Amino acid sequence: MSELGRTLHAWRDRVTPADVGLPSGGKRRAPGLRREELALLAGLSVDYIVRLEQGRSESPSAQVLTALARALRLSDAERNHLFVLAGEVEPSPGRISTYIPPGVQRIVDQLDGAPLCVCDAAWTMISWNPLFAAMTGDPSSLRGWWRNIVYRHFRAVSGRVVQTPEQQQNFRAAMVTDLRAALARYPNDPELAALIAELRGVDEFARLWDQPVVGFHRSERKTIRHPEVGTFDIDCDILAVPGSDLRIIVYTAAPNTEAAEKLRLLSVIGLQALT
Repeated sequence: MSELGRTLHAWRDRVTPADVGLPSGGKRRAPGLRREELALLAGLSVDYIVRLEQGRSESPSAQVLTALARALRLSDAERNHLFVLAGEVEPSPGRISTYIPPGVQRIVDQLDGAPLCVCDAAWTMISWNPLFAAMTGDPSSLRGWWRNIVYRHFRAVSGRVVQTPEQQQNFRAAMVTDLRAALARYPNDPELAALIAELRGVDEFARLWDQPVVGFHRSERKTIRHPEVGTFDIDCDILAVPGSDLRIIVYTAAPNTEAAEKLRLLSVIGLQALT
């Protein structure tokens, strides 16, 4: 085992399934996470986790390291140490972070009855729960800018969340405002600069970007058109995480409503199609 492998194994052993919202699942040789469970949480293959721990793959990307740090609930210092062990440059404070602190991740884990996702300062989806994937569509297969909510909207990607003309106008103004704020805070982030440059190729985005438009997020009622459970209305709120640029998009339904029943059904069927 390499130092990276030993450290990953030790960190995996200290995280219990209960810490990450997973069932204990019978007898265990150790109280910590199984490799299969870490792979599931980090969005990686089990074989890759094995190779990392056995020292047969010592050059994981920054994206992989960030996913592992999130899955293992590492502190900022531990995450930086992980990057050093892997020979990667520590995350720079001058670039947008995709790191989710353990406390925020626990909130995400415990709100399993509400569809939600966590986004960074540029509105790229970092993490989501199974109910969010079941309701809006699974983002797991999306790569690059296609995980960015602003990019998908201005590229006219059709989704299951339906907006009224007024909601669309407010949404666009708020997102452009957020990207301006992100650029002011991270002027040297190359990925953010590239995203904005790409979006400026869209006429509507360019028009809003060049105007002194200012928008703010507000609680709204959204319509969901789901291919399996049908159409229903649900409340949407955007929560800011104090001390970071993270935003949590949370959908909730009042008790004993059609939306609440549809969410219960979605929690059962998940990503499966009803036939």
